[in-house]
Amino acid sequence: MTTEPRPGTYRVCFVCSGNICRSPMAEVVLRARLDERGLGGRVAVDSAGTGDWHAGDPADARAWAALDEAGYAVGPDDHAARCFDPGWFGRYDLVVALDRGHERALRRLAPTAADAAKVRLLLAGPAHAGAPDVPDPYYGDDAGFAACLAIIEGGMPDVLEAIDRGLAGRVGPT
Repeated sequence: MTTEPRPGTYRVCFVCSGNICRSPMAEVVLRARLDERGLGGRVAVDSAGTGDWHAGDPADARAWAALDEAGYAVGPDDHAARCFDPGWFGRYDLVVALDRGHERALRRLAPTAADAAKVRLLLAGPAHAGAPDVPDPYYGDDAGFAACLAIIEGGMPDVLEAIDRGLAGRVGPT
């Protein structure tokens, strides 16, 4: 759920199609990783979709069940889907697409080249060169959500590295 971070906070937004499966799962995983590293207060994490057909809906129950089964703390009211607005580029330092289609859509939405440069794939690292997309589990079964979560977790080290670079490049207190 979106909250207003304090000034100087590094801001990340994960983006998938409808913002009820992949991107909210990635949001929860990154928050947990940041808390483990003591960075939760320095980095704000949100999520959105490229489409608005689920706007206002909670996360898919299967996504929350997969997170719960893996030990992540989530509640039924912890998410409301929303559509990414091009005007939001100014509020985010890093916009993480869950697949190449989302990446293309976000780059097309970006008002400037600098905004387009904020967009990266979750699975952008060399270990994922052959499979850079997180598959959409929506039309599958519970096992597909667990598999999706494992893929998302596997992409987090690269995202954390990007955040570390972003934080290191900041001037002044953060």
